[in-house]
Amino acid sequence: MNILVLGGTGRVGSQIITLALQDKHHVTVLVRTPEKIQIDNDHLTIIQGDVLNKEDVVRSMQGIDVVISALSTDGGTTLTESMPHIIEVMVNEGIKRIITIGTAGILQSRTSPDLLRYQSSESKRKLTRAAEEHHKVYDLLKQSSLDWTIVCPTYLPDGEPLGEYRVERDFLPENGVKIHVPDTAEFTYRQIKSNDYMKSRVGIAY
Repeated sequence: MNILVLGGTGRVGSQIITLALQDKHHVTVLVRTPEKIQIDNDHLTIIQGDVLNKEDVVRSMQGIDVVISALSTDGGTTLTESMPHIIEVMVNEGIKRIITIGTAGILQSRTSPDLLRYQSSESKRKLTRAAEEHHKVYDLLKQSSLDWTIVCPTYLPDGEPLGEYRVERDFLPENGVKIHVPDTAEFTYRQIKSNDYMKSRVGIAY
């Protein structure tokens, strides 16, 4: 497959690149700072550019089969500013499949099922700005014609892959407290060959 990874210099994105290259997929990454990608591989194409620039997104999507976005909120509005033209370019290029990394805050609340977790007492986070950004992306994807999946990890520390974790559609698995970066990357990457969570959010935790 030809896979485009956005957010490839981040903790999850960089591990997704490694997994895809191990399986001999061709990986394209769009990055502002190519030097941050410390991988030398014939199957890797690095495009210097910015996800906020539509022309750069168009260049990065030529011949792509699936898009994986591990873009973070960065304390700014990169996510919500980039997603409208990511979706538009995908539609124009005939690319249907996108898998994104969200946050457990945008899963349904168990205590108040008509609310998302970040809007309810279930979330212990005082700051909701990042969740609000991810919520807007969720709404944009929901309104699109794309085959999307949003992987929603809870607290995401670095750590060794445990290889065993729980996932649940639309909800965080009961009493889920954390999930390590490598297991999140592995599950996200596996969705390129799975239709199990098409057009849905999926919570992931140990």
